[in-house]
Amino acid sequence: MKGRIKFAEEKVKESLIKLKTSKTEDQRLYKWINRALDDIEEDTFCATQVPKKLILKVYIEKYGIDNLWKYDLPSGWRLLYSVANSDIIVLAIIIEWFDHKNYERRFKY
Repeated sequence: MKGRIKFAEEKVKESLIKLKTSKTEDQRLYKWINRALDDIEEDTFCATQVPKKLILKVYIEKYGIDNLWKYDLPSGWRLLYSVANSDIIVLAIIIEWFDHKNYERRFKY
């Protein structure tokens, strides 16, 4: 199902823009994230759904979400987003991205 991309917070969008003009390894991350955004826009449900019981309370309280999706990026990076549906459009709301180590730390794996 096709959808549109929206960022949960303006600072998340700004962080992505900063990656574009930063050092080489961050530019690679920028390309990976953009490819992921293209994939998500083409098929909003292309990632792995996180079980509801594992959704962090901070995400539920801060963003009012009831679902969470994990898109695996190269080199162990993860992009998290939620899907919101209206009668007109499906939105993929980008929450954040981080490397595998920080992902495991955040989700207490």
